[in-house]
Amino acid sequence: MGGQTSVVTPERELALPARADLGLLALAVTAVSTSGPLIAAISMPALAIAFWRNAIASCVLVPVAFVRRREIRSVLATTWRPMVGAGLLLAAHFAAWTYGVKLSSVASATALVATQPAWSALMARVRGAVINRLAWLGIALAIVATGALTGFDVMFSRAALVGDLLALAAGMLAAGYVTVGAVARRQASTVLYTTVCYGTAACALAIGAAAARVPFSGYPLGTWLKILALTGGAQLLGHSVFNHVLRTTSPTVVSLAILFEVPGAAAIAALTLHQHLHLFHIPALAVLIGALGLVVFAGGRAVPAE
Repeated sequence: MGGQTSVVTPERELALPARADLGLLALAVTAVSTSGPLIAAISMPALAIAFWRNAIASCVLVPVAFVRRREIRSVLATTWRPMVGAGLLLAAHFAAWTYGVKLSSVASATALVATQPAWSALMARVRGAVINRLAWLGIALAIVATGALTGFDVMFSRAALVGDLLALAAGMLAAGYVTVGAVARRQASTVLYTTVCYGTAACALAIGAAAARVPFSGYPLGTWLKILALTGGAQLLGHSVFNHVLRTTSPTVVSLAILFEVPGAAAIAALTLHQHLHLFHIPALAVLIGALGLVVFAGGRAVPAE
């Protein structure tokens, strides 16, 4: 999460990436597309899933960050505050997202959490930024598509509606995470920023899980293997590869590529969980993805991959 600033010139904002980058983007999209289906398949409470994926990722990243301990000492004290704040928002995001997937369908939850660019644009507008007409059109279409999608889900299950609302809240929280994290990223490297955010999120989720008396252990081996797959795939491989590609490919192209997580997750869920899309969902999902593409194209912040 939180890729480095691209050095791509404005005229190449939508240029086709190099063949190697295209392959890496396809790999990363595939990795993050497994997130929703894996969460839905894991027989573990949502808070425990959210905790373990962040805790394990932190354990992997801490030794890497320690190698750069000179940077840790040089980072200004004020930079730690937005990093910790971003980590707390990330914890809330993962909690809402995981609960959302458990209650709703993978396709709906993944699409609704992907509304993050629209929320980022609105937050930027509150801070005084100017939003062009294309972005406003995308936001309006996204609102309509979101209403249609949640309306269809309530026809099938009230629990699905709650899951949709949680996924939507997760998208808002992701926008807050990106907005606050942008302040810290001006001075902190990707490794340091990600390590602090994941560590903070893990600590916050551990407190929440303990307060809710959610067990951290006692699960079968198959459950732990899925947790490792979730962490290694979406949390580390997907995010890390997106960050790497951002060095040579424009943020707009990377953000547009990440939107393919929505149909990717839906396809995997259909094959592995037999969660087939209803005919009502297809046009709503198509409009939502197109609307978010407009927002990203107009300058929305990159979507944090799940």
